[in-house]
Order: sequence, then structure tokens, then C-alpha cells
Amino acid sequence: MQKEQISVFDMFKIGIGPSSSHTLGPWRAAQQFVQMLDDKHVLPLVVGVKVLLYGSLAKTGKGHGTDIAILLGLRGDDPVTFEVDQVGPKTEGIRTSNKITLAGKKEVSFFVNDDLLFLFNESLPYHPNAVTFQAFLNNGTALSETFYSIGGGFVVKEGAQGHHKSEVDLPFPIETANNLLHWCIKTGLKISEVVMENELAWRGEKETLDGVLNIFKAMKECIYRGCHTTGLLPGGLNVGRRAASLNRKLIGNHPYNNFDEWLLAIRKTGNSFQNTLDWVSCFALAVNEENASFGRVVTAPTNGAAGVVPAVLQYYLVFCDGYSNERIVQFLLTASEIGSIFKKGATLSAAMGGCQAEIGVSSAMAAAALTECLGGTQRQVLMAAEIAMEHHLGMTCDPIGGLVQIPCIERNTMGAIKAITASQLALQTNPDNAKVSLDAVVKTMWHTALDMNSKYKETSDGGLAINIPLSLPEC
Repeated sequence: MQKEQISVFDMFKIGIGPSSSHTLGPWRAAQQFVQMLDDKHVLPLVVGVKVLLYGSLAKTGKGHGTDIAILLGLRGDDPVTFEVDQVGPKTEGIRTSNKITLAGKKEVSFFVNDDLLFLFNESLPYHPNAVTFQAFLNNGTALSETFYSIGGGFVVKEGAQGHHKSEVDLPFPIETANNLLHWCIKTGLKISEVVMENELAWRGEKETLDGVLNIFKAMKECIYRGCHTTGLLPGGLNVGRRAASLNRKLIGNHPYNNFDEWLLAIRKTGNSFQNTLDWVSCFALAVNEENASFGRVVTAPTNGAAGVVPAVLQYYLVFCDGYSNERIVQFLLTASEIGSIFKKGATLSAAMGGCQAEIGVSSAMAAAALTECLGGTQRQVLMAAEIAMEHHLGMTCDPIGGLVQIPCIERNTMGAIKAITASQLALQTNPDNAKVSLDAVVKTMWHTALDMNSKYKETSDGGLAINIPLSLPEC
């Protein structure tokens, strides 16, 4: 049986917040459904559609913007290019007109309250994040497809075989950390170099480098935007943005006009432990405040954990003098491979594994990437990833009001700091003396996920979600 092949561009996806599994995944599923109708030449025959949300997609869907994502996906809009300031106007237009234009081609009646249903007490067996689309044709027949949003923006159609990405003969097939280490030892290549060789099986070097740098462009724009935007986050919790005020406080009187000048200004504020800690928190807060506001972010490996990798990368650029295209590519390639190992051996879905599958994985990815870029050996890189995840094991997902805000935003700051700490520990340790391997911690994470009560798997049925007395009109 062919093993799953995961590219850096599968692990890092540009999209719109607030959730990869509850926003980006359903958005992509809706796109695929209307594309199927168009491919089968039945789109002109459609007179109505109905959408059924199950499990975690139903329970926290409104807080996560699942309904909004599906409406835009049915319209055929693309989350990579869709103008984020049009999210509200376009979806409100559907709600008020009671009409939707499928794939931008076929207008049908659509009553959101009747045709987009949240089935809170129903789940499908394959995965907690399930959505069924039904299209009714003018000849009296109907077409139906069910999709599962399995975390990190990955979507699986029920009954589908294989993957949408073309299968290739990878020079270094990798399923586990031990496989990765084997290839590194055999070839003498760094982890990032092994990853690049695999990427070249899909596309040319220039296309790969340009694509990775485009991922970085989206990350840096998100951080910069988040550090200069004020106000309250949407959703009813009345959570105020903190990154902008923290940026103003930390930057002081140092002037700047763009991202590059901002980095230089940050360096001038000093590199004391407290100052560095504050800046890393600021970077992570910025990304996830953008994410919570339906802003454009990079899934890394999820939207709820989108701030960890960019924050640690930004730390490396500013405080470790790593601002070069070569180092940025090295960082992101290394991070992506660690994320893919967790996806293959466990899960990236909080609905399956709790927050250990999101913040835990992102922290492991960032720790590994930072370690390689700071000169760590391949074993130290894997050790850093293991340390970061080991100290996230068992972390639950219990978002208040089903919103990706509390505790999600602050958890990104914690994950980033843990990643830096894990990297430092690994760099100061002989990995030959390590007692726990990365593969062992991946296996442990999966077993922990299986044992975790469903209340703590992105349902808002337990933990903070039921112990904080807040009244939310949306939930």
C-alpha cells in the first residue's frame, strides 16, 4: 500500500482564520462539492442545496466560522486569494437575500437557518469533523457527498481513494523520525536538505524556493499586520487585541516604516531575557489575533496553532541574526517534516487529539527548525522536537464559546517559548543520552488522544468552556 506523501506545501497552507479544521477544511470541502457538480455537468440543474454539520463541526462551528467558510466555499471563493475584508459583506449578502451563487455560476435559493444545519447530537464514525453536502436537481434526483476535515486543512472525501496530490517516487521515503534519521546518517544531509530533495520530486528547485518564500511572506505580513491593529476580536467574548499595544510599548521611540525597518528597530531594543520573552509573545499574539479576526494566516500546522512557528522564526530572524532567504527556507523545510511525521503517526486534529495535536505539534516543529538553524545535529533536531511535544502531552482543547480565542491565543505564546527552551536544551545535550525518542513521543501522543475524553476535543463541552460564566449570543 502506498504511504502518505506530504509536501511542505501540504503542511503550510495560506488561508483565512480562525480554524484550519473548522474553517479552512470545510471551505475546501464546499469548493470540492460545487466543483464536482460542475465537472458532472449538473450544476445548471441544481435548484437547491443543503449542508449538514456533524460532531465537533456542529458543536463549535459557529464560534469557528464553519458556516461562513461553507458559504464562501459554495460560492467558489478561494481562501488563498479571497479579500478578507469581504468575508462579512459576502456572507451577509447571502443571509439577507436568501440566495447563493454556486461556483459563481448558478444562483439558487438558500435559507441559511434552514439549509445549513448544525446537528449537535449526531456524529459520523470516521472522524468528529464531518460535513455532508446535498444538491437537489430539477429532475427530482439528488447528489450527496460527505467530507471529513481531519486537521490542518486536510480534507478527505468519504469513499475516495488516494490523495489529490500526484504520487511520486520520493528519493527519501519517510514515515517516522527513525526513517528520517536513517537517511540523514546514510547521506550526511541535514534534515532540511533531505526534505528539499523530496520536494524536487514534485517540482523544480526555483518553484519550491519561491513557494516556501511566499509562505514566509504571508507569515511576516500577518505578524506585522497583527502588531499594528487594535480593537476587539469578533465573536462576543469582547477580547481586546494586545499585540499592537505591546509592540508600541516595547519599540519605544525607534522609528520604522516597513517590516525590514521594524526588525532593525526591534534589535535596537536590546536582547535581555525579559525583552526577548516579551517580543516572542508579541509575535505569537499578533498572528493569532489576526487568525481570530478572519485574517489571512498560514496553517502551521493548524490555524489555532498558527502563531508558534512564525513567532519562533521571527525570534530567529531578529535575535539570532538569521534573516536570509537560505535560512528561512531551511527553517520552514525542517519544521514541515516534523509536522508530517506527527500527521502520519498521530493527528493534527484537536477534535481527535486535543490541543496537544495543535500547539504541541507546532511547538515541536518550531523547536526542530530552530535547532537545525542554530547548528544542531540531526539527532539534536529530533531531540528538540521530542522535548517540545513531551511537555504538551495531554493538553486539552476546550475553547470558551467555541471561539479560537481563550485559551488558544495565549497558548501560542506558551508553545513558542517552549519551542525555544526545547531547542536550547537539545543544543546543550548529548542526544546519545536521550531516554525518549521522537517516535516514542508520537506514539504516546496518539495513545493519549485515543484515551482523552471527547469533552476535551474541541467540543466546548468541558474544561474552561463550561467553567467560565460568559453569555455568548452565538453559542
